Amino acid sequence: MEVRPEPVRSLSDALLSRWNGPLFRRSTVDVDTLRLGGRSPRVISVAIGQPALKVRSFAFPEPAETAGPAESQPAARPGTDRAPLRRSGRRSEALVALVGGGGATGVTPVPRSAAGCTRIKPPGDVIKLKDRLHYLLQPSLESLLAERSLAFPHDPFPFQLEGIAFLYPRQAAILADEMGLGKTMQAITAIRLLLRRGEVQTALVVCPKALVTNWQREFGAWAPEVPLMVIEGDQAKRLWEWQLPEVPVRIVNYELLCRDRQLLEECSGQGESRVHFDLVVLDESQRIKNRAGTTSQVARAISRKRNWALTGTPVENSTEDLVGIFEFLAPGFLSPDWKPRRMGRAVSDYVLRRTKEQVLHDLPPRLFRDAELDLSPQQRESYQLAEEQGVLRLTAMGASATIRHVFELVLRLKQICNFDPATGDSAKLEQLQADLEEIAGSGRKAIVFSQWVGTLTQLAGRLRGFGPLEYHGRVPPGRRDAVIRRFREDRHSHVLLMTYGAGGVGLNLQFANYLFLFDRWWNPAVEDQATGRVHRIGVCGPVTVTRFLVRDSIEQRIDCILQQKRDLFNAIFSGGQPPRNWGLTQEELFGLFQLERPGGPIDAAA
Repeated sequence: MEVRPEPVRSLSDALLSRWNGPLFRRSTVDVDTLRLGGRSPRVISVAIGQPALKVRSFAFPEPAETAGPAESQPAARPGTDRAPLRRSGRRSEALVALVGGGGATGVTPVPRSAAGCTRIKPPGDVIKLKDRLHYLLQPSLESLLAERSLAFPHDPFPFQLEGIAFLYPRQAAILADEMGLGKTMQAITAIRLLLRRGEVQTALVVCPKALVTNWQREFGAWAPEVPLMVIEGDQAKRLWEWQLPEVPVRIVNYELLCRDRQLLEECSGQGESRVHFDLVVLDESQRIKNRAGTTSQVARAISRKRNWALTGTPVENSTEDLVGIFEFLAPGFLSPDWKPRRMGRAVSDYVLRRTKEQVLHDLPPRLFRDAELDLSPQQRESYQLAEEQGVLRLTAMGASATIRHVFELVLRLKQICNFDPATGDSAKLEQLQADLEEIAGSGRKAIVFSQWVGTLTQLAGRLRGFGPLEYHGRVPPGRRDAVIRRFREDRHSHVLLMTYGAGGVGLNLQFANYLFLFDRWWNPAVEDQATGRVHRIGVCGPVTVTRFLVRDSIEQRIDCILQQKRDLFNAIFSGGQPPRNWGLTQEELFGLFQLERPGGPIDAAA
């Protein structure tokens, strides 16, 4: 029988049938085994240790002319009652004024001690290793000053050298030393050193109008070789002075700075500012605490590389003050929403603050005396009548009453606490006259502060027996230095009458030992500034600060607010607990007179 193959139905079937054979066919695999003869290879472990490096250290001794044991130091200079400074131990010599002129007329090189030196530390915001090494490998500040042959009229204190070392490397810094520790001298010396080393070519100092002559005098004492120009005169002259080349240091007051705003904001054809500075220093920098103010805006518009701020009161009313200053130094660095502790930690590397108690252990003490007085019968009658009428008026106004209306009443009551408007009686004046009798009898001098020129005028007329002199905004600027000089030198002038605004900044009044706050200011920082004009380096003997306070009056209520603001300052710079109420609210302001108002912050209140 013949068997025929089954026909292929499709192409796929054909392909499948042809692959079946090779796939199922068994393959033959030949395997050969090879045996390796000989011994196994030998392995040796070698431990590699770290090679010993030979290091040599070199110590460079201090130059013989500036170093040496304490007993070989020169004697006191003629015309001074102070021996040269020593770095170790406490001073027993009398302190000499380091700011605003002193008794010495000669100049001496900066002394250095073999026991210690002042190092320039890199700022915390320096990241690059080479930049940090640049500061770490710098010689001591004393060596830098000696190397540049910088002579000073007085020997700087160690804490002042630390302040110079703090300012020197920083692009942004606040020197917030307490009044009387020589912030001006420290800033001038740092500027002088930067100019000498070629790290700064041009610098601008901005200060209040009353302090321009003080800065000129201080530059003449601490940096006499530095060319200086004061921006002043009409607009055409100022334009020429702003753009004059090869002037290392310029000084301008805040008022003229604002007038020349357009020039400072203008740019040249290359897009660069027409006026540029390597360093800008703001003295009394609390002037720019209001970020929305013209002064702050103009200051921030200055083209510059470095920013320094000098102020004894970086916080006057609230944390907004510090934020406002930092908008000039480092825009956006601080937030007004931060708590005081966080803000204090954030600014710790940018702010240097020392108090007299911390650095001047031999400085005579500052004694506070709160003189609580009762109004005279006539004053009490006028006070009660004014308060009752004022409260009735505010109550009748209802919701239309504003902060201005409340302040008008507050100021009226404070003025009655000074003098009765009808009879001129004054419990404060009676106490002041009794104190001045004793002060004049001992040959001492006193300064009386008030916030009103009218009050000082009344005092001058009724204190004629004590040779009173007046120093306030109505005294022409050209006569002010003569007033201070006469008060210092005339043995018949025992009392100087000053307003807080005119005498609160930039003056050196350490030849007085008694200070009277005739009426209280809203801001505790203003009172501290006034006190600091007397209690500073060079004062001879304790300083007695008498604060007049009328019982059962608006002054007692204001005193509570002042204490709250002091607590706020301590919370930021001392790490303490923040006060329960930071500022003055509508409820607190109207609450002075038991008036109910909805709460809310008031920036202008304080």
